[in-house]
Amino acid sequence: MNTKISPGAPFSNLLRGKHYSVIVAISSLMVLAQMSLAQSGVDFPRTPYGHPDLQGTYTYRTLTPMQRPRGLENKATLTAEEAEAWQASENIRLNRDLIDDKKGGAGYPPGVISYNEFWYERGVETIKDRRTSLIYDPANGRMPPRTEEARQRSLAQREVRKLSLGVEARPLAERCLWSFGGTVPMTPKSYNNNLQIVQTPDHIMIFNEMIHVARTIPFADDFPDKQSKWEGDSIARWEGDTLVVSTQNFYYEYNYSGSTRNMKLEERFTRIDADTIEYDFTMEDPSTWAVSWSAKLPLRRTDDPVYEYACHEGNHGLQGVMAGWRRYEQMGFNGDGTPRD
Repeated sequence: MNTKISPGAPFSNLLRGKHYSVIVAISSLMVLAQMSLAQSGVDFPRTPYGHPDLQGTYTYRTLTPMQRPRGLENKATLTAEEAEAWQASENIRLNRDLIDDKKGGAGYPPGVISYNEFWYERGVETIKDRRTSLIYDPANGRMPPRTEEARQRSLAQREVRKLSLGVEARPLAERCLWSFGGTVPMTPKSYNNNLQIVQTPDHIMIFNEMIHVARTIPFADDFPDKQSKWEGDSIARWEGDTLVVSTQNFYYEYNYSGSTRNMKLEERFTRIDADTIEYDFTMEDPSTWAVSWSAKLPLRRTDDPVYEYACHEGNHGLQGVMAGWRRYEQMGFNGDGTPRD
């Protein structure tokens, strides 16, 4: 609670009459609030309107993978020693300066190693509880199997991209429109793993560094306009001290991990200490997975600013891709450079 005291009023005057009663009441409320925080074991600031103050700049980078590695099917967490050894090995494996461009590595085929290590800001350590995956439901730490409909949809999408009949056939990230993982939901990527949160009594704003997306989300009981958007239409509510954001009405048919525009997402933000918010999300799309799945990761406060994400400036990749495909067509080649029959 914030109480304004006139700079010109002697403090002794506040101890007289009704002012004394006000001070006693305020002091009692402050003591009760402190006792409540002490009992919960969490000490964090609140806004003037009583909700946890989530505002600030955070990073969600981590070395912990989204899905549990195949070799750890029956191991939900690592010991401290195992985590230390895995971190050391993984940081070497991912280091772009250590990859031989003639042999490839870390998911890159030979000859196409991307930026050198200077440009990356991926996480370098596991999350605090040393889980082997960010996914915790299902219990095996992996996304549920895709439906047959989703598999056929993915094959059709790959065929359209292979033909590259127009810019609309290219991935959204390549077109600087969207970046799955850096926005909705927020999952760690190789860089731009930062966001800023701003609160008002009526709205919450989540500003993602990746693709420079600002989600201005109203507190509401229902979706006011049901308007389709690239990042979906979101509304927020409080459940106790947890901020819950529900999102649906996605504009694009191919969203996070191949989900459709009918995907529904619930994000939960719970402050667990003065510098950390637990970010927990659940994905639901029966057209893609038979069951929903959930993951959680920490948002850790950072002093780094959120930088502008300049994607199209100086980006000639899309023009080059389309020009290359059209040149192949003129030469009588397929998209992979092989002669047409």
